[in-house]
Amino acid sequence: MGKQRQAQLAYSEFQGAMLDEEKRRRKAAKIIAVLGHFLGRTGEAPLAGLTVADVGCSAGFIADELAAAGAARTFGLDIDVPGLRKAAERFGERVEFVCADGTAMPFPDSSIDVLVFNHIYEHVVDPDAIMAEMRRVLRPDGVLYLGLGNRLGIMEPHYKLPFLSYLPPALADRYVRAFGRADSYYERYRTRRGLRRMAHGFRVYDYTFPVLATPERFAGGELFPGAAGRIARAVLGGTPRAALRALLPVVPTYLWIATKGDRRPAGPRLPQPPDPVRTL
Repeated sequence: MGKQRQAQLAYSEFQGAMLDEEKRRRKAAKIIAVLGHFLGRTGEAPLAGLTVADVGCSAGFIADELAAAGAARTFGLDIDVPGLRKAAERFGERVEFVCADGTAMPFPDSSIDVLVFNHIYEHVVDPDAIMAEMRRVLRPDGVLYLGLGNRLGIMEPHYKLPFLSYLPPALADRYVRAFGRADSYYERYRTRRGLRRMAHGFRVYDYTFPVLATPERFAGGELFPGAAGRIARAVLGGTPRAALRALLPVVPTYLWIATKGDRRPAGPRLPQPPDPVRTL
């Protein structure tokens, strides 16, 4: 049997991207724009009056932006103690940071209006257990934002090696060692089908291609960075919906909104409007 996978403690200490404030705040702007569209709220405070929690907050930049978007109460959860310490020092006056495992959140049942789970699932030992716990704490009419990396995305985002996430663990370990990127490959991605199974019990709306095709609506949110993003938007902007769906298996990141009930997007109709992925 292989070595048992352990939780990634102090993640911000060895993954510098978590401390890239500009990049993290850009991600937050995209998250808030998607949430604002789904909730049908515009203006400077689309989260006004809501209780919000960022699961996997690390150094707290996204949680801080959620608070700035008007949340009545904002929580940041993580097991990254150094990251939480930095977050509390800077943003502790308006965000409540909690050292807690995502499988055992310190919240009552049905107590959170908005949950954010952004590019976290591949780093945790049991993402299915965290999804079940988020379902427990989310209000019946609450909203869960999911930023989900795709196993079939061509370029692995952490180590910048093509097709890395396609490989079985033993070969992936050898690949990252061969290029001097790490001793082993920790992350575990899933395909779109696997992510659908992970979202069992939620109704899911797919915002992936609306964000890609119309980034100006979503705070410049791009799923393909740089020149690749400009080319992709130019091509996909005029592509029929059937062809867009055909590309879903290989898009690098899926952006989904999940709900426990029948709540639907309240914002204006989009060029490629979000469809229910499936009621799971």
